[in-house]
Amino acid sequence: MNPETRTQIRENAQYLRSVRPLDPEELYEYVEGRPHPAVVRQVLREEAVDLAIVEREDGTFVPAPEGSLEVTPRGVERFPPEHERRVEELLVDAYGDEWAEGDSGDRLRERVRDIKERYLRQDHVEYDELSAHGYAVYHLPDYYAVATHALGDLAADGLLPSQLRVLDVGAGVGGPALALADLVADAGGLLDYHAVEPSAAADVLGAVLEPEAGTRSVTIHRETAEAFDLDGAVEAGGPFDLILFGNVLNELDEPAAVLERYLDGLADDGTVLALEPADKNTATGLREIERAVADDGPATVYAPTVRLWPHQTPESESWSFETKPDIEVPAMQKRLDDPAGGTREFVNVDVQYAYSVLRKDGKQGIDITPDRSAHAPMADAERYVTDRVNLLAIKLSRDLSSEGSNPLYLLGDGSQAVDHFAVLTDPSLLNEDLGVAAYGDLLSIRNALVLWNDDEEAYNVVVDGETTVDRAR
Repeated sequence: MNPETRTQIRENAQYLRSVRPLDPEELYEYVEGRPHPAVVRQVLREEAVDLAIVEREDGTFVPAPEGSLEVTPRGVERFPPEHERRVEELLVDAYGDEWAEGDSGDRLRERVRDIKERYLRQDHVEYDELSAHGYAVYHLPDYYAVATHALGDLAADGLLPSQLRVLDVGAGVGGPALALADLVADAGGLLDYHAVEPSAAADVLGAVLEPEAGTRSVTIHRETAEAFDLDGAVEAGGPFDLILFGNVLNELDEPAAVLERYLDGLADDGTVLALEPADKNTATGLREIERAVADDGPATVYAPTVRLWPHQTPESESWSFETKPDIEVPAMQKRLDDPAGGTREFVNVDVQYAYSVLRKDGKQGIDITPDRSAHAPMADAERYVTDRVNLLAIKLSRDLSSEGSNPLYLLGDGSQAVDHFAVLTDPSLLNEDLGVAAYGDLLSIRNALVLWNDDEEAYNVVVDGETTVDRAR
């Protein structure tokens, strides 16, 4: 295409966008040489992010919405069939229609086993094509579900703008990317998406995340997180509204340093979302990284482990993670699992994850400052052990008890030196909010007995018939 033609289409679109919907069937008449309307439409789609326009179902283009992304909260029952279809098309292209059978199926299964074993040993995994394909079958669906939940919470809190510029660091095979694209598309927003991914996983990402006509721009940077030119990206397109680290910080040699560097590319009112698997090593490791950049660095914890008490920082282990309902077994996982006996070795539908939401503007998801005259900080637990006290605490787990035991929940207030667990010994209407409250909710706990648990080396906050528990927000 003649560069002058593109320039004229852009200039006319820029002028007319605020006057009326941009119709390629009309706009072509304003361009020298009168290019075909299909050419005009393609240019508008390619330039949608820069022009801040979105394509409507009738084929016209209108200004992208402003303000926060408006979403309808929803669960995730299954991995969307259209995304699974793209993954299977990729596998068919690589191995044939019977990709889960014979030699190719055996190779994929062995590679998935190897990835899982290396993960458990905390060994580094090299993502060649075979690894990327196996990873996509086994992990893409649950990572999509995890990101859908986490991103939906950010949008519900008004933290994602309708015109959203995103940097996905260590994007992998595209679980968070697909979740983000679906979220923005459903809300009628505009997405300027940039992925940083050096491995063969980027080929899977590119195949499953196709730029959608006039609603998103997709750019994949084949570089490591450490080597990516963040300053150049900001200079070229501006700071990012959202920076994602999806299951990648645990793989970096100096994760806190990398995360702190990327904060420089965040918009002043932007958000960092870091996701990690729920296992102990990665979940507690995320909290260590969080503390390095929030308690000793430039960030503030927005959620879930908010520092309620000013000038206090936690030192507890805090193995903290969220749990959501399982998703349906994806057909591609069943295809891979059945030839191995259908033992579910290659089925992964659990939705459990640790997460950290960080900001630079000091904003917190729980905006409250406790009063020492009304509540005791967990940092002072040694002083009031065996006493009854009032606490403001964030619920940081599901029920952790074993069958037949009293319900048990991890608590935190951002000051705790060691872990605190609420133990429900006498359920009543006055304390039922302890079980009903969601992960990350603020609880007001009154008249709880605090005891030291020598076996667990933690404090038990005993919630009995004399204790009341209320959700504080």
